[in-house]
Amino acid sequence: MAATRLVGSHTPTSGGLARAALPYVDAAGSEVVQVYVSNSRGWALPAGDPEQDAAFRDGCEQRGVPVFIHASLLVNLGSPTAATVEKSAATLAHALERGRAIGAAGVVYHAGSAVDAGYGDTAMRQVRETLLPLLDAAAQQGGPLLLVEPSAGGGRSLASRVEDLGPYLEAVERHPGLGVCFDTCHAWAAGHDLAAEGGMTATLDALVATVGADRLKLVHANDSRDLCGSTRDRHESIGKGNIGEAAFAELMTHPATAGVPLVVETPTEKHHGHAADIALLKRLRPTG
Repeated sequence: MAATRLVGSHTPTSGGLARAALPYVDAAGSEVVQVYVSNSRGWALPAGDPEQDAAFRDGCEQRGVPVFIHASLLVNLGSPTAATVEKSAATLAHALERGRAIGAAGVVYHAGSAVDAGYGDTAMRQVRETLLPLLDAAAQQGGPLLLVEPSAGGGRSLASRVEDLGPYLEAVERHPGLGVCFDTCHAWAAGHDLAAEGGMTATLDALVATVGADRLKLVHANDSRDLCGSTRDRHESIGKGNIGEAAFAELMTHPATAGVPLVVETPTEKHHGHAADIALLKRLRPTG
């Protein structure tokens, strides 16, 4: 299974982590699962339910399903607002703690934005000062990894194109506890023409050249409703958007994705959730 690209989805948890997520995993045919452990657009940091945590962790272990957490979308370590940076750090610390409780391999967060003109250098210092203690503590406690996800661009993003990850990693001394989550819709929105022949391959080659061969830990596989370079993050079902199925075939066979799980965050079907997109990606992955 070392080279298998496990495929799953972002999964709902309303009603209880195990009660909601495990049936969804089974119905969708998920081989990997991503969840929120706090409100995706809020700062509240709820304590977990130990019974649900244990049932979810055990259920995923029994199924052989790796777990990832997506931190709140409000997280922005580059913000010029001190309260936002403080809340972002607390949110990541909470997600890492919850990750240990449910056996998560990684916590995904968005790279963030400097917001104001001229704030870029200060924003990167904030990234360094905030992330290094979190990364050191997570390493001492046995994980999970933090996974930075480049944004769709615009708004003075700290990292949107894959080449931007170079300075971002340098800011934290290329700490081994910081991995990368590559989102296809974000990369497309940031100007990587994944739909051109060889475009996905060239982008993944550039990613490896920038971050190294072993730092890619998760892929968000999402098609896009918008044009390349739009800086708009609107996901579409695989093959039904402007990126197209051929690009995802390249994604599923590129050496950089060997052994890397893929999560779809596409629109869900009323009765079948993410099952169709998961099945399509499984069909595109190499056999043997």
